[in-house]
Parts: sequence; structure tokens; C-alpha cells
Amino acid sequence: MPLTATIRFTMWIAVLAVMLDVAPTAASDGGDRYTGEVFSSRSPVLARNGMAATSHPIASSIAVDVLRNGGSAVDAAIAANAMLALVEPHACGIGGDLFAIVWDPESAQLHGYNGSGRSPAGFSYAEMKDAIGDARDIPRFGPLSISVPGAVDGWFALHERFGRLPIADLLKPAVEYAREGIAVTEVDAALWQEAMSDFANLGLPEEVLAELRRVYTVDGRTPQPGEIFSNRDLAGSYARIADGGRESFYQGEIARQIVAAITRTGGALTAEDLRRHKGEWVDPMSVNYRGFDVFELPPNSQGIAALQILNLIEAYPLGDWGRDNADYWHVMIEASKIAYEDRARYYADQHFAQQPTDWLISKDYAEKRRRLIDMSRSSAVVAAGSPPDRGDTTY
Repeated sequence: MPLTATIRFTMWIAVLAVMLDVAPTAASDGGDRYTGEVFSSRSPVLARNGMAATSHPIASSIAVDVLRNGGSAVDAAIAANAMLALVEPHACGIGGDLFAIVWDPESAQLHGYNGSGRSPAGFSYAEMKDAIGDARDIPRFGPLSISVPGAVDGWFALHERFGRLPIADLLKPAVEYAREGIAVTEVDAALWQEAMSDFANLGLPEEVLAELRRVYTVDGRTPQPGEIFSNRDLAGSYARIADGGRESFYQGEIARQIVAAITRTGGALTAEDLRRHKGEWVDPMSVNYRGFDVFELPPNSQGIAALQILNLIEAYPLGDWGRDNADYWHVMIEASKIAYEDRARYYADQHFAQQPTDWLISKDYAEKRRRLIDMSRSSAVVAAGSPPDRGDTTY
């Protein structure tokens, strides 16, 4: 069985797999087909030797080309990642993080990679409290929410272990499209406009907004469906990364520009934060759901929330109910509430906080927490669970 990679890149998920002798089954319905009529929507894609799934057709096409040219699934994922940063800047980019689960057939093992960046090392809790004033949470947007971007480091770490083709070859399609331009899809045009409106309401300095408009708009407005958009700045960054490797992003001119821009807007990220960044290989965690082993990355990834939810819903006949049944959605929503409370309470950087992760994804714990689901009503408030024998330990 060839290499298979699942990579989560900021808000985008790409699944790339090389598969053998995949045959259609009676259940192979199109994912967007709700009427049951085969002519009403797209047919599922079938393949015998390779497949890629992303949120944009050109990114998927580039990934398949990489596989066809002898690249690994990780190679294909990197090439698709780079392309998505161009076509979906509202959703992802090289300023974000990377999480990956890779199946290696030679060792018959799953390998996890946490490519998320930490908060600025020199910015204390007290300083953050002072900066946000009476607000209870760190802002979702703006300079105070910025952590070290881990995606590029993740590319090189994954490529070092599982790559076949040169990084420069993998970035080449994105470089060319970024220079020449690409037609914006209808969905991306709408989300693009929404994202730019959000930035306009952040209270950022005019020089920052002007730079955003310069890079991400066409004649001062977001691109319309079908309009050609190019990003020569991104093409230049990719070219530097292709030529200079990882260090060109974390220590070179790109790093200097990142720090300068964040400093001007009141952020705390420093050149030393970028220089010291390094992602890490981790062991995926799993639960068994109805005979299937499901794997996710441990915290600080939020992935084990999905494992908690699976444990909670396992006792209910969701398949019999179907998605048009109110009980189906009630259970899904209530299970999500329960898992998300634990996520808010316990998920953190494992180097700085002790976490009861094995307990959180245990079947015994799920059985206890499942009692909170009342099929006759919605829960208004759900508290996080308490680990057994907690004593004086702080989680």
C-alpha cells in the first residue's frame, strides 16, 4: 500500500492517497446528491492509482499531477497547499499552521506532525491582559492573535521524511499561477469579500489596510467571480522558499518583513520567535467507532474533540434515524457541546500544561458524559468534566 497523507492546513483540509483497485459500490453516491436522482448533481470521482481531494479543483489537479509524475502523497499535499494559499487567501496561507497524519506502508505506522506555532515568547499573560483591557478573550483577529506561522516548516519536515520530488518542483505550479493569475470561483469571491470586510472593521492602521487592498483587491475591490487575480508578492515568497529553503522564511527577508509588519500594528512576534520555531512529530491518538479505528492528533490540536464526539454518539442509532431526523441532530449538537467544553478546559500545549487526554477519549468517560444528553430538551449549560483522583494537580 503506497503512502497516504492527510494534512490540515489552517482552515483547509486536503486528503491525498494513492490507492489500488478502487471499485465503485452501491453506496458510492455523490456527496452533494440529496434528491437521489443521479442526474441532479455531480458523480463521485473514482480512480485506481491516485486521488486527491481539496477545496479547489485546480489545487486537486496539481496534486494529481504530482502523483502522476512520481511524487509521494506528501509531495502532492505540499503542492496543493501552496496553490490554495493563492486561490483561497480568505481561508488559508503560509502565515498559518499545519497538522498532518501520514500512513507509511514501509513501517506500517501512522506518523503525526504538529506544525503549529507558539505565541510570542516574550509576551506575558499580564501583558496580554493589559493589552485587551476588559475583554475576556484574546481577539480572534488582529496583531494580538498572531502566533508563529508553522506551515512552511511543516512542509520541509514532512518532505524530509516522505518527499520524493524537489520542493522547487512542488512550488512551481503555484508560482506560475500566482504570477500569471487565476480565475476566481463564485464561492471564493463571496468569502473573499466577507474577509476583507472583517479586516476593514479591525481598527488597523490605514497603511496596513492599504497594503491589504494592494495585494488582495483588483482596483480597490475584491475580485468578482470569473475575474483574474494574480499575487506576485506570493509568487516572490514562494520563489525565495524554493531557492533558499526553510531558513529563507524563518530567518531571511520574508521573516524581516513579517516582524516589521506585526510590530507596526502592535503585535509582539519577534525575529527570535521565528528563528526558534520547530514543529514536532507526535503519536496520533485513536478511538474505535463501530469497528473502525479513527485517529487524530493530540492537543494542542483540537482533533481529539472529534474522538470525544464519536465516543458519545456511538450508543445512538444515527444510521437508522438518518439526517432528516430531529433526534439525529439533537444528539450531534449535544455531543458537540459536551466535547467543546472539555476542549476549552483541557486542550493546550502539552509542554506547558498537564492534560488528561487518555481519560478524555476513554469509553468509560464517554458513558458518564452521555448521561448529560436529555432527548427531551436542549442543554443550556454544560460544564467540563473532572478527571478522577484529581487531587491538587492543576490541569
